[in-house]
Amino acid sequence: MAAPSLPFLPFALPEIGEDDIAEVVDTLRSGWVTTGPKAKRFEADFQAWLGDAGDNAEGLHCIAVNSATAGLHLALEAIGIGPGDEVITTTHTFTATAEVVRYLGADVKLVDIDPATLNIDPAGVEAAITPQTKAIIPVHYAGLAADMPAIGAIARKHGLKVVEDAAHALPTTSAGRRVGTLDSDATVFSFYANKTITTGEGGMLVTRDAALAKRARVMRLHGMSRDAFDRFTATVPSWYYEIVAPGFKYNLTDIAAALGIHQLKKAHAFAARRAAIAARYNAAFADLPVITAPVAPAGELHPWHLYVLRLLPAAGIARDAFIERLFALGIGCSVHYIPLHLQPYWRDRYALRADDFPASQQAYEQMLSLPVYSRMTDADTQRVIAAVRGLLAPA
Repeated sequence: MAAPSLPFLPFALPEIGEDDIAEVVDTLRSGWVTTGPKAKRFEADFQAWLGDAGDNAEGLHCIAVNSATAGLHLALEAIGIGPGDEVITTTHTFTATAEVVRYLGADVKLVDIDPATLNIDPAGVEAAITPQTKAIIPVHYAGLAADMPAIGAIARKHGLKVVEDAAHALPTTSAGRRVGTLDSDATVFSFYANKTITTGEGGMLVTRDAALAKRARVMRLHGMSRDAFDRFTATVPSWYYEIVAPGFKYNLTDIAAALGIHQLKKAHAFAARRAAIAARYNAAFADLPVITAPVAPAGELHPWHLYVLRLLPAAGIARDAFIERLFALGIGCSVHYIPLHLQPYWRDRYALRADDFPASQQAYEQMLSLPVYSRMTDADTQRVIAAVRGLLAPA
C-alpha cells in the first residue's frame, strides 16, 4: 500500500483556545501556581455547571483532584471500603476503575457487559453480590450512561454504595438527569487530555454527602486538618496544622484548573461536535459488515468520548489487521479496552477466564475506536469514512 500523502490524523487531540491559554498565563503571572484561587473557582464553576440543565445541584460538593483515579480512590476511602470488602465493577474498563479498590485492600468482583450498550450488565451485578459486597462502580462506557435506574435499585435493595466512574461522561444524562446529579454516593469525572474537556491531568469528585466531601478534602492533601491555600494566603499567623490521617497528594494545581475554567464553558459545544462526527460515522457505516457505536436513548445526552466500531466476521478482516491498515493510511485508532479479565494481574489474582465474560470478550475481539474529537474537521471525518469504507466495501 502506498504511503499516505496527507499528514497523519491522530486518534485524539485536545482543543485549546486562546482564552484557555490566557487564563494559564494569568495564573503563572499571579505567583500562585499550586492549589489556590483558580482551583476553588473551578470547583464552584463545576457545581454551577452541573445545575445549568435544570438538575438539582443544590448541596453538591465538587472537589478538584489531580486525576479521576485519585477521585475514585478518595471516594472509596471516604465510604469506608477496606480489607474484607468487595466492590463490583465491569471487566470492560481501564484498570484504574478496579485498582483503586486494591489500594484499600479490598477485593474486586468483575462482571460482564450488556453487548448492546457495552456498559455493565445490571443482572451481572446482582448475581455477583455476596455478604462482603459493599459498593458498585458503574462505568459510563464511551460516555453512554450505564443503566443507573437499575443499578440504583439494586444498590438500595442490598444496602450498597454507588460510586460512578464518569471519566467518559461529560456531559451525559441518565433518565433525563445529568450524570453528577444522580442519587449515587459519589461521581468522578476525568479531565485527561482526550476527554471532552481537559486540564491536562485532572478530575472532579462530586457528592451530596457532606461527610464524604469533608473526608475527601482532608485526605486529598496529606490528611491535613487545614487547607494549604487557607494557611498560605492568610494575613495573620496561621502556620499551625494537624495531620489527622495518613492522606494522599491528590490536589489539582491552579495551572491545571485555569484550563478547566474555560474548557468547561465549551463542554456542550465540544460534545456537540463529537456527536455530529459520530452521527456521520453511523450513517456512513450502516451498510457495512460492522456493528456501529451504540447511541443514547432519545432525549439523552451522549458526549461521544469514544466511537467504537465492531467488525463482524463478514468483514473478512481481523481487527488487528484492520487497525494496521488504517495506520498505513495515516489514521490513528485504538482499542478500548483490553478487558481486565485478560490482564495478568486481574486474571491471575481472581482466576478469571474469558468464558466467564462472553460479551466483553467478543466485543474486545471485534472492536476498535476511531478518531472522534472536536478539533476534527469535516475533511478529517470524511477521510476516516473513506478509509473504513475503502477497506470494508472496496469498489
